[in-house]
Amino acid sequence: MEQKSRIIIIGGGAAGLMAAGNLREKGFVPTVIEHKEKCGQKILITGKGRCNVTNQCDIEEFMQNIRRNPRFLYSSISNFTPEDTMDFFDSSGVPLKTERGKRVFPVSDRASDILNALLKNASGMNLIHGAVKQILVEDKTIIGIRLKNDKEIEADVVLLCTGGLSYKATGSTGDGYRMAEQLGHTIVPPEASLVGLTIKGKECTQMMGLSLKNVELKLLYKSKIVFAEQGEMLFTHFGISGPIVLSASAHMKMEEQYIVEIDLKPALSLEGLDKRLVRDFEKFSNKDVKNVLCGLLPQKMIPIVLERWGIGDKKTHQVTKQEREKLVLLLKHFEFAIEKKESVEYAVITAGGVSVKEVNPKTMQSKLVDGLFFAGEILDVDGYTGGFNLQIAFSTAVAAVGGIQKFIAEREAL
Repeated sequence: MEQKSRIIIIGGGAAGLMAAGNLREKGFVPTVIEHKEKCGQKILITGKGRCNVTNQCDIEEFMQNIRRNPRFLYSSISNFTPEDTMDFFDSSGVPLKTERGKRVFPVSDRASDILNALLKNASGMNLIHGAVKQILVEDKTIIGIRLKNDKEIEADVVLLCTGGLSYKATGSTGDGYRMAEQLGHTIVPPEASLVGLTIKGKECTQMMGLSLKNVELKLLYKSKIVFAEQGEMLFTHFGISGPIVLSASAHMKMEEQYIVEIDLKPALSLEGLDKRLVRDFEKFSNKDVKNVLCGLLPQKMIPIVLERWGIGDKKTHQVTKQEREKLVLLLKHFEFAIEKKESVEYAVITAGGVSVKEVNPKTMQSKLVDGLFFAGEILDVDGYTGGFNLQIAFSTAVAAVGGIQKFIAEREAL
């Protein structure tokens, strides 16, 4: 082998950079292998370019927002908490702010500030731009890696931080799953989580670009509510997206049929909305209904609502009580049939990955291969939207560094 590095980190994303910086603080010089031209490209697109870096909640609330395998994360999140993440960036010169839902962002609203802080903290790492073909093992122990150009690098430790399958342009190609599987690890089939929803029919396309704020979304399966949240959503060329839609998608099983129900006026009860319509209709009794609805709904929604309402071209004074009550129910229960989740390539987070049954939750070390560690999205853990997934990346990275330090110390003691 041509080159020796005691610690190799495969993947220069959020988890990889946090681990590299943490290792540098402990006196190690890790080699980070990143196959994109620049590290941390996915960080730059998170939170619409603002980077929702964590969530300012306690451990109990944090665990309630973990979708898969929360018990596995308890040790790492307790050891490196959301408060620790906030302290890290604040001490790195990136002031933070907390917004609705305890979401934490940089005051600057620039994801690049988060990435630059991680890069600065990891300065001194040995960075190689290249792709790993294979992790090399002898007697179930790490001995190094082979790059795709067939160059080999010796190592005592490999930390796999390659992410999932979402946003391949940023570097998440799923290679980590292949490498882990080659070493005997079970891969829970990856699927999209936190992703937009394709809606049957063409109504959403007609409303493309329309953003709705302060609406309530309910996800229904066989008429039962499986998710409900108030917030913001967006109509797209394929269906719906936005924060509350992404959260809803995490509650869906791929093979089942779901309905999305939107309450367009959650602040008003059925009676309150009816009274509002009565006032508007009486005030503009000689106007066309479609013109009166402008004060209640976005312009792009009105043709869709009128078509569903089915009253034709009427003046407001011609609307009957029964027709008005039908409109109230329509606005409070505006339903769409979901065709499918969008492709995993467009998901914020990939669900699935390396089975946590085969990983030590305190050290992130493989139970199958000595010297192999994992951190971040490659693991079969994921949370809802709101900063939880980046915190998972940071906490598992710090846990892995502790595990690596212990592993090396034990080997040197032999």
